[in-house]
Amino acid sequence: MRKYELLCILKTGFDIESSDQTIASIENAIKGFDGSILTTNKIGRKKLAYDIDKNRDAFYVAFDIEIGAEKIIELKRYLKLNETVLRNFVLVKNEKTAKKVSRPAMSAN
Repeated sequence: MRKYELLCILKTGFDIESSDQTIASIENAIKGFDGSILTTNKIGRKKLAYDIDKNRDAFYVAFDIEIGAEKIIELKRYLKLNETVLRNFVLVKNEKTAKKVSRPAMSAN
């Protein structure tokens, strides 16, 4: 199993409960594909740079997940067919880059 970061851009409704239901359905789909969710970060509602399917605002959610490489294609297909997901991005979390990011900044003395 590999670690991935999944960013989903969701349609916004007038209530937060619809976003929570969509997030729960995505989490259930990940678990259904034999994956595990490490963290879920609800980034919040943001204005889009351009309209996507006549939507000006969207709700951003980032997931850190662990799933098999063969199942990621099925997850992408599920997200593409989900009407409330406007866009999704899947990034492979590389151990080498994760260590570089976590290093503290050096002082300029």
